[in-house]
Amino acid sequence: MSIYDKLDKVVRRFDELTEKMGDPSLYDRQSEYKAVTTERSNLEALVAAYKEYKKAKEDLQGAKDILQNEKDEMMREMAKEDMSNLEKQIPELEQKLKLLLLPKDPLDDKNVIVEIRAGAGGDEASIFVADVYRMYQNYFRTLGFKMEPISMSEGDRGIKEVIFSVTGEKVFSKLKFESGVHRVQRVPETEAQGRVHTSTITVAVLPEPEEVEFELNMNEVKIEVFRASGAGGQSVNTTDSAVRATHIPTGTVVVNMDQKSQIKNKEKALKILRTRIYDNMVREQHAKEAKARKDQVGTGDRSERIRTYNFPQGRLTDHRIGLTIYTLDRAINGEIGEVSDALIAHHQAELLKGQED
Repeated sequence: MSIYDKLDKVVRRFDELTEKMGDPSLYDRQSEYKAVTTERSNLEALVAAYKEYKKAKEDLQGAKDILQNEKDEMMREMAKEDMSNLEKQIPELEQKLKLLLLPKDPLDDKNVIVEIRAGAGGDEASIFVADVYRMYQNYFRTLGFKMEPISMSEGDRGIKEVIFSVTGEKVFSKLKFESGVHRVQRVPETEAQGRVHTSTITVAVLPEPEEVEFELNMNEVKIEVFRASGAGGQSVNTTDSAVRATHIPTGTVVVNMDQKSQIKNKEKALKILRTRIYDNMVREQHAKEAKARKDQVGTGDRSERIRTYNFPQGRLTDHRIGLTIYTLDRAINGEIGEVSDALIAHHQAELLKGQED
């Protein structure tokens, strides 16, 4: 089957899904409605690009016919101009189609839970967690994503750990390359001698599973409640509202004490637990697949140093693709689209190269 046969098949499938959406009874079957709309949305850009490509090819043939048969010089000049434009446009459309035909990451459409934790560097690492947390908040606004805090552990200065959910359109596709060790080089606020220190934090971007994909067996979960306490051990609650959820088969433990309500803390703890277990399942699957292919962007593993924020030089470097920009002041305020887009483009280029090899 040629690539154009495949594309014709995609168009037919798109038309079938469009016809299904015209059935009023579909809205009464929410799970089916969601599946149909999601599949159609995923095909829409490819179908539009293919139709544009076919029209450009037809227009090119039409211009060639005019040039071959037309005697009027003005018409011939117009045809030559059209041919010149179309001959530039068609290769660009072909490249666009190749990118749209690349195998989709099944996780790309998912919402995520993000966990940011201080690593080496003491208070400076905690301060940097707060900086990166604010950076992402600003970035999400530009993307139209919604962020909801789940839990936060504050230190004497900054934030030791923060966990939050992010929802929107194709969230994981935009954030998946943020997982790893982020390194900061700057003079800390606590440094009297003006020396540059190096500190690290870790970022984990976990795809959030749908209920139908992964169901947490509550018979395998141990729930414990206890009294929450604040910094220095002082009591912040007079009831047993804090919740510890343990997944017995894997030993995964989540503690949540952000809310005064035990029910809300349990709900949030189970959400994080479920997502972490699902993420481990995904990572195990990716580890198996990695034996068969090499991902040049990086594994996204939390132990992998992916990025350095060098404040004295105003420089941000992504080590996976060798990208350096000198607009760190804007990046740390949320303007990281340039870095994100470069990572996605590099990943796509590697996939294309893999198909050609």
